[in-house]
Amino acid sequence: MSQTLSQLLNKSPSAHPRALVVGNGINRYRPKDQRPKNLHAEQANGINAWDEMLVHLWRAHRGDEVASIPVGIALTEFYDALDLISNKPNKQLQKEFCNLMASWQPQCQHQRLIAWAELNNTPVLTTNFEQTLAKSHQLRLHHLQAKHFTDFYPWSSYFAKAPIVSPTEEFAIWHINGMQRYARSVRLGLSHYMGAVDRARDILHQGHLGGGFKKALKEHWRGNSTWLNILLHNELVFIGLGLESNEIFLRWLLIERAKLYKAFPERRREAYYVYAGEPISQGHKLFLEAVGVTVLHQSDYEAIYEAPWAEH
Repeated sequence: MSQTLSQLLNKSPSAHPRALVVGNGINRYRPKDQRPKNLHAEQANGINAWDEMLVHLWRAHRGDEVASIPVGIALTEFYDALDLISNKPNKQLQKEFCNLMASWQPQCQHQRLIAWAELNNTPVLTTNFEQTLAKSHQLRLHHLQAKHFTDFYPWSSYFAKAPIVSPTEEFAIWHINGMQRYARSVRLGLSHYMGAVDRARDILHQGHLGGGFKKALKEHWRGNSTWLNILLHNELVFIGLGLESNEIFLRWLLIERAKLYKAFPERRREAYYVYAGEPISQGHKLFLEAVGVTVLHQSDYEAIYEAPWAEH
């Protein structure tokens, strides 16, 4: 049987600082006694899946009664297709998408996870756009580099109770794919993610078009005050995240992370992909193992969203 998340976090000491990487699974989780009994009851709780939200926008702009994103088009491409056929500017679509999350509120799993992370001084990276994690403990927005802040790429912005000094060693919440409060920052389409890749590549390789990492990357580099520093230099624990083939940006970052470790083995940090439910595909597992991520299958979703955080 795989190591449990509780064992990993609460009983297995880490040689390096850890970070949690949290996806939308935390928003979709409901304890057994709160789970809807049928589809109608589930829909009454509101939309909380990215694909359903994009389909909702498609219907609003096209009037087509599409039930789901069609086979043959990726989630990111579906957004770009919507952008192309819409007569509204891209930033307006991003605002409409963010408005669909306006009513989302923290649940017990948000509160417990953040309480654990704060107690253990563990940074939290999230691919989610909305601020339910931050709202669960009334955290405030801060900017590590206020002088160079941009609402298009707020990569030095984080949520915490007070300003921090070291992203890798102090608790804070960092939004990888943009945040709801800055609609322009929200990465939805393939074009958005390719732009993020270009920006990250320039930071990671410090302007070297041919790639390659400098040895001083950790101490003196442009990403030192961004969440990129955490992704490269902390042990990572992925929770509630598909990490499937359509997650282009994060998968590319994991490839770059693995390249860094290949060039400088002494910098290697562990990473764990924690999931429950049906086994992941062979290709999915192959990719994760190739980029140095250990796959941990859990017996149920309670082992991810309940047990680990109750032990602190």
